[in-house]
Amino acid sequence: MDVRPGSRAAGRSVAEREIVAWPLAGVVVRARGESVALRVAVQRLCALGCEVRFDGAPPPDGAPAGWLGVASAPFGRPGEALPECGIGWSGPVGVPMADERDVQAACGIAHVHGRATGGPRTLRLDYASVCAGVLTAQALTAVLLALLRGGPALAARTSVAQAALLALTQYIAVATCERSDPPLSAGGMPSRGEGRVPPFRSADGVRFEIETFDAECWRRFWDLLGAEPRAAAAGWPPFQQRFATATCTLPSGLGRTAAVAGYRDVVAAAADAGVSVLPVRDADAPLAPPPTSPWRLRALTEAAAGEPAGLPPLARDALSPLFGLLVVESTNRVQGPLAGHVLGLLGADVIRLEPPGGDPLRGVPPMAGPTSARFLALNRGKRALEADLKSGAGRRAALRLIACAHVFLHNWPPGRACSYGLDHDDLAPMRPSLVYAQAGGWAEALPPPQPMGTDYLVQAYSGVAARLAGPGEQPAPSLMTLTDVLGALISAEAVVAALVARARTGAGVRAGTALMDAARLLRAGPPGMAPASRETAPVTDLAAMADDPAFDRVLDRTPQAAYSRAPWTFVPAPRHEEAL
Repeated sequence: MDVRPGSRAAGRSVAEREIVAWPLAGVVVRARGESVALRVAVQRLCALGCEVRFDGAPPPDGAPAGWLGVASAPFGRPGEALPECGIGWSGPVGVPMADERDVQAACGIAHVHGRATGGPRTLRLDYASVCAGVLTAQALTAVLLALLRGGPALAARTSVAQAALLALTQYIAVATCERSDPPLSAGGMPSRGEGRVPPFRSADGVRFEIETFDAECWRRFWDLLGAEPRAAAAGWPPFQQRFATATCTLPSGLGRTAAVAGYRDVVAAAADAGVSVLPVRDADAPLAPPPTSPWRLRALTEAAAGEPAGLPPLARDALSPLFGLLVVESTNRVQGPLAGHVLGLLGADVIRLEPPGGDPLRGVPPMAGPTSARFLALNRGKRALEADLKSGAGRRAALRLIACAHVFLHNWPPGRACSYGLDHDDLAPMRPSLVYAQAGGWAEALPPPQPMGTDYLVQAYSGVAARLAGPGEQPAPSLMTLTDVLGALISAEAVVAALVARARTGAGVRAGTALMDAARLLRAGPPGMAPASRETAPVTDLAAMADDPAFDRVLDRTPQAAYSRAPWTFVPAPRHEEAL
């Protein structure tokens, strides 16, 4: 049943479904300014049920990229200030920036994206602006949640630069932890060497990406295609590490092996070896229709008798909208951990479920003290509980923890939650008010059995890789993890929206997001970027940026490594009349 705000559908359960699908129904927001970040934020807020009105006035000082102010909300307190959010370009960064090109250059995106090809390279997408738009909608939703919890009206501030730095936090940590390593070539980039692969090109002209996390699957795939064993062995380390390094220079023999095989043979070898393979599709390749809700929000249960309708109250002087809420996560790699990290930056208490002995990524170099710098970039401030979810005792320990949680977040592949007995239907009887969030790869974009839902496969299949190619260039995914990071921000956005629905209805809420949602959002913008009308900010490499006093207010520097700080600040909102 398609129920929208303002429909005539009657009944308590129908009303609950309306609020769950559109948790900001009844909220009116005024918008000022013009930027990609503002447009993305407005689209996200409207999809949450919010009514947004552009009043034609310029944005206030300090928010050159746009401003959003709540004009009315069904749960506001009469006569008191209402939340707002301003968007800057530089924000607290002491480097003048006025557009996306400036941000990509000054904040390290051009440095990281260009590593694979040997020199600084701007993404041909308004990537930092899109991330900033999602963070803006997320911040405004979070401060509305604070109101629902009895907390203060808060004013949020964010910027496109802060969004870029959050997107790069794992790379910043690694770059500042590896200062003792041999220097890279000029500009902090690797030498061009033999060129960057994948994508590979088959004998019949199909460009394709492959994915596996298993060295034996990798070896068997190349063995079936007839590659020299030494080339396959030498190629595994750079292939495995490309998510962390944003580079992948493989032995040229692997490219030659792929080039004499037909694509059907490649697909057959991949199926035999347990490797995922997909073609690199065109920028306008058709995608599955988007879901009705970009976050697939739906009621997990109806409001449960005996459970409070609201969430734990928030102190009137609190500046962290999610303070006092418990998030339990079972996640790995980038998308899931970063989503949990963002919720922690909003004030939530986050506890990780990790296998016995801890997450293996804790020990992956470079190390910042006893723990991986990259792992810390995505998991600082979280607590951890070790539990073997394949055992009865481990599942019982997880269930005891989730029974106290407000949110359970995972990024398991399809079917794993059911195998663990930790699917939404398993948890609803125990914790009816739970927000159950899954951060996946493909969602409904591909039929089962689905290939691995990882960043580069999604970039390739969705057409994002083709959008990144300049004139005359062959399409190739960026080795900067674009959809992993944006997918994490969308997942955290879904959790905050679901918490608003939970606070308004008392019902448990299920939220589902995917890397394909991030790809769809990136494809929604215009291709390419506007030509520069002036000199762009100079390109900064990450190590130099971490030493620059201009970044003092946005980076946490430790003796071992540097990390990006929260991408927003929250202060008490001015009275609404003063803000308009």
